Amino acid sequence: MDIKRNGSQPSRKGPAEWFSGSVRIDPLFQVPEPGRVGAGQVTFEPGARTAWHTHPLGQTLIITSGLGWVQREGGPIEEVRPGDVVWFPPDLKHWHGATPATGMTHIAIQESVGGKTVDWLEHVTDAQYRA
Repeated sequence: MDIKRNGSQPSRKGPAEWFSGSVRIDPLFQVPEPGRVGAGQVTFEPGARTAWHTHPLGQTLIITSGLGWVQREGGPIEEVRPGDVVWFPPDLKHWHGATPATGMTHIAIQESVGGKTVDWLEHVTDAQYRA
């Protein structure tokens, strides 16, 4: 058994290579081998968002506060609110983040394959974000 105490893992700023705007990542857990699931709590300030990306085994988001947007490639921007759960299938190109006026926090859960959980791609342009 392993208990991760609240506040025992330092917060970090979302890297500019992967995010636009102000983003804070709070690690929640990463299970040891042979398990492969991990999770973090991600807080987006208004206007902040991820870059386009994919996950080899998919990703689940649990929206915990605020108002956010999610989009899969070729689909419309969808609004998400606290209590919503979003599933992105494996290798689906997508992004997620806050709306222009409202911050958003979610728990992101994903599994790793060979130590890899995500493939980061290009940034979401302002034109794509406002579409």
